Amino acid sequence: MANNDCECGENRVILVTGAAGKTGCAIIRALTGRGKNVRALVRRAEQAAVARQAGAVEVHVGDLAVAADVARAMQGIAAAYHICPNMHQHEVRIGQNIIAAAQTAGMAHLVYHSVLHPQTTRMPHHWHKLQVEEQLFEAGLAYTILQPTAYMQNLLANWASIVDNGQLALPYPVATRISLVDLNDVAQVAAAVIGDPAHFYATYELVGTLPLAQTTVAQQLSVVLGRSVQAAEIALDVWQKQVRQDGVLSAYAIETLLKMFRYYAQFGLAGNPHTLTTLLGRKPTSVEEFLRHLRCDMA
Repeated sequence: MANNDCECGENRVILVTGAAGKTGCAIIRALTGRGKNVRALVRRAEQAAVARQAGAVEVHVGDLAVAADVARAMQGIAAAYHICPNMHQHEVRIGQNIIAAAQTAGMAHLVYHSVLHPQTTRMPHHWHKLQVEEQLFEAGLAYTILQPTAYMQNLLANWASIVDNGQLALPYPVATRISLVDLNDVAQVAAAVIGDPAHFYATYELVGTLPLAQTTVAQQLSVVLGRSVQAAEIALDVWQKQVRQDGVLSAYAIETLLKMFRYYAQFGLAGNPHTLTTLLGRKPTSVEEFLRHLRCDMA
């Protein structure tokens, strides 16, 4: 059983896994902004500079799927924030490695970065996270589970087309309604809850907006950018052909995304911002606020 008297102050180290991605870097920045010392675990040596630039004072290179690598990274830490690489087909095994290492290390607090509606079997990357959550319930560790919805930052993937062509291109219908959240709001909550016994054994849905149609998002883009932006649906076969040509995503990731897009098309992804509002002590960032900040940053 873990010691629940977590002292994650300036002289204690917090581990962040998956630290080189956009989520990991945001979490590191939020933690270091609160005076915390962060150890980053990254997959490749060339990613170390990214984690250090975000504020990590230590960087370990290792594979989350290798138990010995995880165990080494866990040594001497006070708490951990676990982010599994997106759409990783071995997320459940990785979760087992993280939990086993935390148990061995006698870690005081483990925060798991899950997803909104992990109960959804039609989206494998959601369902795998639910299985990791179940492991946490049975592990005898003090845990907190955060379940963010889709990031507003995902709009950046289409930014060139939005700005240059006035088109928000999406692989699902434009009427699809999805709740969004600003990653920076998620990071603020993550930094606030880790190590705080008031949040032990809690599960929080992190949602910034009520579900929005993609046409509504396009309208908000139009207002902020001062030009017409139209939402447009891309056929799934066209999307699939393009990403396969790009060669960035694995076959598993492509198939998982296709299942997600089909789910979105039928059901959307709806959440409520009340919990995030309570945790932040303010209203979550709106899409319009996010876009205005983004435009200023890019100016």
